[in-house]
Amino acid sequence: MRLPQSDQKRIIIVGGGFGGLNLAKSLRKSDFQVILIDQQNHHNFQPLLYQIATAGLMPDAIVAPFRNIFSRQKNVFFRMARVEHIDAEQQRIETNIGYASYDYLVLATGATTNFFGMDRVQRHAYTLKTIEDALELRSAFIQYLEAAVSRTDVDENECMHFVLIGGGPTGLEMAGALAELKKNEIKTGYPDLDNDRIKIHLIEMGDELLAPMSDKASKKALQYVRDMGVKVWLSTAIEDYIDGHVVLSNGEKLKTPMLFYAAGVTGDAPEGLAQAKMAKGRRIEVDLHTRVLNYENIFAIGDIAAMPNPETGQPHPQLAQPAIQQGKYLAKYLNTGCPAEHPPFQYKDYGTMATVGKNKAVADLPWGRFTGTFAWLMWLFVHVMSLVAFRNRINVIVNWSMSYFNTHKKYKIITRSPRDRTQSQEPKIKEPA
Repeated sequence: MRLPQSDQKRIIIVGGGFGGLNLAKSLRKSDFQVILIDQQNHHNFQPLLYQIATAGLMPDAIVAPFRNIFSRQKNVFFRMARVEHIDAEQQRIETNIGYASYDYLVLATGATTNFFGMDRVQRHAYTLKTIEDALELRSAFIQYLEAAVSRTDVDENECMHFVLIGGGPTGLEMAGALAELKKNEIKTGYPDLDNDRIKIHLIEMGDELLAPMSDKASKKALQYVRDMGVKVWLSTAIEDYIDGHVVLSNGEKLKTPMLFYAAGVTGDAPEGLAQAKMAKGRRIEVDLHTRVLNYENIFAIGDIAAMPNPETGQPHPQLAQPAIQQGKYLAKYLNTGCPAEHPPFQYKDYGTMATVGKNKAVADLPWGRFTGTFAWLMWLFVHVMSLVAFRNRINVIVNWSMSYFNTHKKYKIITRSPRDRTQSQEPKIKEPA
């Protein structure tokens, strides 16, 4: 890998998510050469990917190219690459475009979807981690609706089931967005399609939605989605996906053209850290300075890092705020020369929010728990202010303002031909005699 020659110590940051991005930005005035490596050439704001998938926003509203973000930060250099192996003894990384040496290495690689060994589900389900995922999901959904109004071989009494796995914020927000699409967009935009045939299912293996949040938030979120027409299956898990059918733990089988999966994540760490200790979910154990255990100059932040909360002993949640705060903390720690007496990281919990639809949201904040319109407005404000670029903020504000008074989705565009995920070469489901 070709990198600028410099007498400065080199920090390589692997991953341009919330943690890696804030670390690189916080090293603006440092005396380090900073190399940011990511498989994509842009930062995407993952909390709003579901709005791309449901035709509410276009991709340019929530992405920002790394080279634009760091155009005025002369000590940061971006390389688009995939890190394949870490050689800790030689202090270098191996990527698909060559090697790069480092003085300090920071892993901010985040997490990927955990299918818990369900191979068929993994092959056929849609996920939502990248812009490409969101665009494919949007194209698949709109393409299916277009095909449904044209086909002559469809049983008029057959329901169209859309199944979402996972009752966390992503699954809940997707369910709410699809329910609003069904109520507003499909009813008016596809008048020759029987709207009542469309069924939205939200499957959660636990006994409540939004399990990490308060009981008030969980119960209110459940009420919201049920009132919007979503069928919620609690204490129910997905077991398999065979011949276009979702097989559930309660014995039910749902035929679906679109299976969306957001039920778990697992750490996405490069190979080579043989001495590192791995916590649950393949997260790398780090100390309170974000240093990977058993390594002096390798650090991990964000979703990939399992840093114990001193009060509970449990790792910090895999959310944006811990990653952002760890990135900013690590910049200060590196700038001071990493002394052992440096104050440890302290996570400040600003609360958790989730939205279900227009004027419907829940918020657990340090100073109170809120639902309804007030929580929804707070959710809007926090997400707008968290966007990286000013242009992104203006774009989203304009789009949301127009959408509030006009229920039509502007971006019902098929941009690609999704692969057929409804068929399988595996044995078919045996229908009851």
